[in-house]
Amino acid sequence: MDDYRTRRSISSQQTSSTTSIHVTAIDGIVNVNSLFTVAVFVGLSLSPPGPEHQSSRSHYQESKCVAGPEVSRMLTVYEVVSFSFFLFSSLVAQGVKLAINLRNSVVVDDEFKAHFNANLLRCLMIASAAGSVIGCLFLMLSMVKVVEIQMGIFSCGNEHVLQAVASMVVFVTSGLVVYISTVTYAFCH
Repeated sequence: MDDYRTRRSISSQQTSSTTSIHVTAIDGIVNVNSLFTVAVFVGLSLSPPGPEHQSSRSHYQESKCVAGPEVSRMLTVYEVVSFSFFLFSSLVAQGVKLAINLRNSVVVDDEFKAHFNANLLRCLMIASAAGSVIGCLFLMLSMVKVVEIQMGIFSCGNEHVLQAVASMVVFVTSGLVVYISTVTYAFCH
């Protein structure tokens, strides 16, 4: 009988610590997504008006290296898509966290505390992480458009544009590789 209680106590402690780790991971995803969402809104609010709103429209038609209205439209599209993926990721993560917390608060017997379908929990957390990664990719694309609006079209070969875009792509891609590798390792081990 004592052996059964000891195993039940150990199992309850492991489940509780695992649940705590999931909630902490979810909080991290939501916090990062919130920062990126703010970045998207700041980007949209601070982006200059498109060339059709400026007085020297003929100047934009003459120069092939100056961003035109299509670049401004694509900036808006990329930022809205980015926002959508960050919101998706945050809502999925918050839903999982809410389910864990509600399940833990209602349970009468510790034996049933926080028992979830592990595969469903993993799938939802991977969906949330994937939403963050895809949101980051679209945010990076939108930042390329901001650079083009501010400094000139990427395809014209302006050295400053190339440096800005190259450094952003290298660092963001490196960060995403580390993030994806860490998530993959955590779910495989």
